[in-house]
Amino acid sequence: MLPKNYRLHNAKEFSSVIQFRCAESSEFLQIFAKPNNLLHSRLGLIVAGKVERLAVKRNLVKRVLRTVFSEQQKDFVGMDLVIRLRCPVAREDSSRLKDEYKALLIKLQRCCG
Repeated sequence: MLPKNYRLHNAKEFSSVIQFRCAESSEFLQIFAKPNNLLHSRLGLIVAGKVERLAVKRNLVKRVLRTVFSEQQKDFVGMDLVIRLRCPVAREDSSRLKDEYKALLIKLQRCCG
């Protein structure tokens, strides 16, 4: 579980990151980024019930993304990230989800500095 100061909490924080317009997309994920002037990154997750109907699957996706975020956090310091799930994910695709996340972070580093 991520500590409170490593998470985005309210709609104002989410919308400021999304409106910053630094984003990359793939088949499963869309990631928005914005510099935050902190010594650590913060994460916000959007896994809509319309995209992934079952709560069990939504929680699985969030768990996978949180663990990958905590593993890659040292490489991506000082950014606020909002990750949005674009389409349903099968249980077998969790490794593919991790790979897409890592690839999108590399693209975002070029885009946002």
